[in-house]
Parts: sequence; C-alpha cells; structure tokens
Amino acid sequence: MFERNLDELNMEFLLKLFGTLDVNTDKLESEFGVKLSNRGDAVKITGENENDVRMAASAVEQLERLSKLSDSIDENSLNYVIAMVKENRQDELSAIYNDCICLTNKGKPVKAKTVGQQKYVEAIKKNTVVFGVGPAGTGKTFLAVAMAVQALKSKQISKIILTRPAVEAGEKLGFLPGDLQSKIDPYLRPLYDALLEMLGGESFNRFCEKNIIEIAPLAYMRGRTLDDAFIILDEAQNTTPEQMKMFLTRLGNNSKAIVTGDTSQIDLPFIKKSGLVEAIGILNDIEGIQIFKFSHKDVVRHPLVQKIILAYEKNASKSKPAEEQRERRFYRR
Repeated sequence: MFERNLDELNMEFLLKLFGTLDVNTDKLESEFGVKLSNRGDAVKITGENENDVRMAASAVEQLERLSKLSDSIDENSLNYVIAMVKENRQDELSAIYNDCICLTNKGKPVKAKTVGQQKYVEAIKKNTVVFGVGPAGTGKTFLAVAMAVQALKSKQISKIILTRPAVEAGEKLGFLPGDLQSKIDPYLRPLYDALLEMLGGESFNRFCEKNIIEIAPLAYMRGRTLDDAFIILDEAQNTTPEQMKMFLTRLGNNSKAIVTGDTSQIDLPFIKKSGLVEAIGILNDIEGIQIFKFSHKDVVRHPLVQKIILAYEKNASKSKPAEEQRERRFYRR
C-alpha cells in the first residue's frame, strides 16, 4: 500500500473539494483507484499503485490552484484536470492560473479555462489574423470579444466590428417580421450577449451610438477598408469562399481580424463549399495568420456537451464514406 500526505491545504479549497456528497472526491477515487481522506488541513491519499497515488496527489494540487479562480470546483474543471494529469500534461496547466483578459461588467475576471483556450488567447495577441475553429462551447467567440474589449479599453484600437453571415439553412431574412434591424438581430444575438456581459447595457449602448461598436451582417463589409479596428467574423463556416475572401481583404492598418467557426455545423446548401474550410487550406502557411483548432477538451459548457460532440464525431467518421459517395453521384449528374 502506498501513501501520500498533502499538508497545509487551504481550508476553503478543502470545503470545495470534499463538497456536497463527496462528489469530487468520489470522482478522483474512481479515476485513479485511490482513497482520499481528510483530517484538518491535510489530505491523505492511499492506493495499491504508486503511480496512481502520485497522479491523484498531482490532481489535488492542481485543483487547489484552480479553485482560487472560482467559487466552486465544477464538473468540467474536475474532468479537465484529471485528463491533463493522466496525459502527464499537468505542468501546462500553469498557463491558465494567472492571466486575466479583462473584467466583466460585474467585476468578474475573464480567463482562459483550458490550455487550449490560453493558447488561442496567445495566438490572438501575436497574430494579425487568427482562425479559431472548433466545436460549440469552446469559448471561440466569447474570448475573441473579451480580447476586443480589452484592446478597446487599452486604446490599442478605436473600434470593434462584429459580423456574421445571416444564414440559417439558406438566406431567409425576408420571411422574418419587422425592419432590417429586427430581421438581423436573431443572427447577431450571441455577439450582443457577449458584449453586454463585458460592458453592461449602458456602456454598450453608448459605444453603439458613437459607432465605436458596430454589429452588422457580413454583406455590410463589402467595399470597406477597416482601419484601427478589432474585427470578429463569427459562424464563419457559413460563409462562401467569395464572402471569406471579401472579408479578409477588408483588413486595414492597425487592425486585427478573428474568424471563428465550427466546420461540423455548416448550414450552407449541400452544393456550396464553406469559405472557412477553403481558407484553412489556403492560408495555413502565411506569416501573421494562425489557424487554431480547439478540441472537445476545451468545451466549457455542461459536461454532457463534450459527450455529445464526441458522439457526433464518432458517427460522422462512420458516415463520411457514404456522404462522399453521394457527393460523387451528385456531381456526375
């Protein structure tokens, strides 16, 4: 039997760790095949395998550091730390413990929650154009908006422009009631939500009135040169190659462009190629442009979202040969 004692742990952390109904410690014990017990400010870890005890101790130490960033240890954070320790990548977690991007309107710090997210933030800092590609819930858009707000507050740029293609299984804006703004609002709502969380309603409205923040459909970008701006193209998987080229060539002096999208959620008609997919292949080796790909491990929504994404990826890999065959038949007609 092997044993490891972790002494002088923060009492607030221990309350989070042993939490309601010992859910967190039960998970650690199950994943590493060990037993955790608590006495005072110490945690005792015992197990039949020395490496399992070592990994469990490392997970507890990482969780203590991570717990300082939030009010609780949620299931996502627990699963992520366990996965990183099992892959012997726990040293990489230090990247996410200190770097605060900005504060929300309520004073809550906005930070990368995974190593992937932190690398994405670093890519945005270092490059003029960044493609953030990955599944839903990885923070692609939210972190890009946070970086844009920080750049605006620090006066690195003078304008934020947020855009996305108005596509929902084809262009159907005309069937929605109301004026043009009413028609496009549903497509732009995720961008509004992110900015409202960062700035609050009053500041957001003031910036919009002064045209410091502009949120518009992608079609409105044509013919413009966007200087001194932080530009975010969201849901880019629904752009056509022509739209993507048009957007990327709008970039002006002292500007930065972030393109986000999920290539597994393309709503374009079957015969149209995604501009995001094409751009990833064409622009991969250009200096100043970085293509960053998230994985299911970077999902920070409900833990079930990770499992849903994995299930769909598994199903897609099975059905891909049939889809390719169907596509070949389509083009032979």
